Amino acid sequence: MRNFQQKSSWRKIAESKPVLIVLGVLILFFAWSVFGFWNKMKETSKNKEMTEDKISALKQQKEKLVLDIESLNTDEGKEKFFRENFGLVKEGEDVIVVVEDKNQSLSPASNSGGFFSFFMNWFK
Repeated sequence: MRNFQQKSSWRKIAESKPVLIVLGVLILFFAWSVFGFWNKMKETSKNKEMTEDKISALKQQKEKLVLDIESLNTDEGKEKFFRENFGLVKEGEDVIVVVEDKNQSLSPASNSGGFFSFFMNWFK
């Protein structure tokens, strides 16, 4: 009987308001920690996706650079590179350079003055 009374007293202590308040605070603390951990996991997964995208872009860039290097190792690739970047030509070929005239007057713009400018231009 005494054993039953001791269990009953521990039960009363465990069910008291101060102990329940302390347990509630502990539960809230752990819930807050879990929520923070969950947010960190979401941020980490976003960072992981961004990193994987960067890695795939870098792999594509590496493949392109390897192909460019391989093409520059051939005579045709070197010739193409020098023709595009430096304007070089083979012997016997001619180069045509198109130059725009910077002093060219804009005749349509000068005729857009109206009726009076039409007569002024007519008498010139």
